[in-house]
Amino acid sequence: MLFGRYGFTSRLETDAELPSYKGSTFRGVFGRALKKVVCALRQQECDECILKTKCIYTQVFETPASGESLDSRIVSPPHPFVIEPPLSDKSHYPAGDLFDFNLLLMGEANNFLPYFIYAFEQMGEIGIGKKINNHRGRFLLDQVQCGGSVIYTSACRKLNKAGTSESLQLQVPKNHREKSLQLRLILETPLRLKFNNKFQASLPFHVLIRAMLRRVSSLMNAYGDGEPALDYRGLVQRAENIQMIDNHLSWYDWQRYSFRQDAKMLMGGMVGSATYEGNIDEYLPLFDFCEQVHIGKQTTFGLGKFKTELLS
Repeated sequence: MLFGRYGFTSRLETDAELPSYKGSTFRGVFGRALKKVVCALRQQECDECILKTKCIYTQVFETPASGESLDSRIVSPPHPFVIEPPLSDKSHYPAGDLFDFNLLLMGEANNFLPYFIYAFEQMGEIGIGKKINNHRGRFLLDQVQCGGSVIYTSACRKLNKAGTSESLQLQVPKNHREKSLQLRLILETPLRLKFNNKFQASLPFHVLIRAMLRRVSSLMNAYGDGEPALDYRGLVQRAENIQMIDNHLSWYDWQRYSFRQDAKMLMGGMVGSATYEGNIDEYLPLFDFCEQVHIGKQTTFGLGKFKTELLS
């Protein structure tokens, strides 16, 4: 699967007031800016538009509507992007402050990078956050980096795409060790998971593995070389034998405003950390893959970002 991680650095032109968790703010304004940039028939609803199957906006933001060619087992194909907002809970940003965020792209969406960069420049003109003196925080996009190299600056306005995307694959070991390990999971952004059709406030290892298998399977089926040949049932069954030995997880609620529904929506997810012990070795490739692409619900907002530490 083609995969690109692009780091955006911007500078505020005016003061900005942002929520503690900024993912929904960035995602919402990005969607409006991208539609403004690429929409040819502005009076049409996307569902009724004759151009929807070829439109960049619908391919990115209305993915299920453009997924007729995907495997029928994928009810709702995943969106091919994730926005990683600043992780700081800082809310007031004075004019002149720098702020960074990442854009992750999967599959052919990497070919749309110039449109996304231009959309983020338009975001700067639209403004973000709450209004201060009747204006939202405006910013200028300074530069975009990928793989440690600057690939775009506002000064030269030329994109160097050489080597910007890479291949992300699930590296499954041929043999795994029957050895007890301890692994700590650290949730860097809230994690929203459903199990038995209910959002979970706890995270048994098998629930975590189910979420990772769904994420890997859907992304590779939609944007890679097809669903990996894994022993899905066996992986889940063996995961039920792995114990949580330390639990510092809690539930975190936050609100987002939906422009599409014109309403505030209560969101929530798990935050904190948990430590697991058992025969974890065969699951490490899943962790390595999903650390890159997030897991759970609303990953486009940056939710479900985590990192791991092997303790033994």
